[in-house]
Amino acid sequence: MNTDTTQRREEHWKRTKALMIKHLVVWFFFAYLVHLFASSLNSINFFGWPLGFYMAAQGSLIAFVVQLFLFAKQQDRIDQDCGVAEES
Repeated sequence: MNTDTTQRREEHWKRTKALMIKHLVVWFFFAYLVHLFASSLNSINFFGWPLGFYMAAQGSLIAFVVQLFLFAKQQDRIDQDCGVAEES
């Protein structure tokens, strides 16, 4: 394996790890922190619903789906930049 390939793989792994950590922080926020403070959030009204209830019922799920598509798009960009993208 030559030096250029090794550097690209290391750069790919470094950027992938950073992206994964960012998305895990966002996931932790919507999966745990929002629900821990749901009773406090219920004092805020969101489209006629208490915010804590809305986030438990739909908001977190919407955030996860959006996060999934963002992650796939960002990971694909990293793959293409580092030359390890799959051909479609």
